[in-house]
Amino acid sequence: MSHTHWSKMQERGSYWGMQFLLAVYKLFGRKVLWVFLFPVVFYFYLTGGKARAASKQYWQNLHRYNSTQPPWRFSTGLKHFCTFADSAFDKIDAWLGRISPAQINYRNQHLFDDLVAHKQGAIFIGSHLGNLEVCRALGMRHSHCVINVLVFTHHAVEFNRTLQRINPNVSVNLIQVSELGPDLAILLKTKVEQGEFVVIVGDRTSTTAIGRVQYCPFLGRSAPFAQGPFILAALLECPIYWLFCMRNGRSFDVHFNKYSDGLSLPRKSRQQALEKIIQDYVQELETVVQQYPYQWFNFFDFWQRDEHSARHKES
Repeated sequence: MSHTHWSKMQERGSYWGMQFLLAVYKLFGRKVLWVFLFPVVFYFYLTGGKARAASKQYWQNLHRYNSTQPPWRFSTGLKHFCTFADSAFDKIDAWLGRISPAQINYRNQHLFDDLVAHKQGAIFIGSHLGNLEVCRALGMRHSHCVINVLVFTHHAVEFNRTLQRINPNVSVNLIQVSELGPDLAILLKTKVEQGEFVVIVGDRTSTTAIGRVQYCPFLGRSAPFAQGPFILAALLECPIYWLFCMRNGRSFDVHFNKYSDGLSLPRKSRQQALEKIIQDYVQELETVVQQYPYQWFNFFDFWQRDEHSARHKES
């Protein structure tokens, strides 16, 4: 498998193609949409060698780790791609307000309500497992609640701009970042002190700080996890929560669990403390991914050594 850093992989598809599918969806709904969408997904599955290989690698690792999980087959990978495509329209539903409160099963909803009631800022650490977009429904219940989402790619910003044109009345701020530096920490610290929330994913390695990772066993193999999100969590000096949103039939399960009132990284034991929180995050991620295996949306060589990314960048 090619050792290409996730941020260097081009997202496929065209703006106008997406607009056409969006128009079909808004006019006719999800069932008619799939008449047009399935051939598109099938084409990308056949021609997308790197993404297909990444899906295969994931399913093989998952099955070796837990034999009750499906083994990789052509149909398994195709269903994986279809689930990913379907999740894009779950995002659109979230922005259009088509997902009703009755469709969202909150686990520990009271924890979020308490944060809002006490105007307590916090950091939510999620992943590219499931659909964090739907979690914005958490904030839509509270008109004065502000959620700041850190995004690391131009593609994510463009897609979210498209969504915001659909419904501009959503109080979510997108902050595009290239690295987690002091200026960003100061900005986010101010937001947290104002009672706002910060959402960041913990399952993507840095686009600039090659090698600043912690290797942890994930589905039976050592994988790199960036230190940055967890260092940021410590700098913000605020409560830390794990956040995952998973489709479950026609509803969504929002996993919202408190991890800590704050993260301390003492100078003498900084590395050990950092390793501990990352390992705890990975264990939580591993537990949830086994419950919703088709909703793992990292279509690149997730287990590659982070040093390979550096060599690729230099070449």
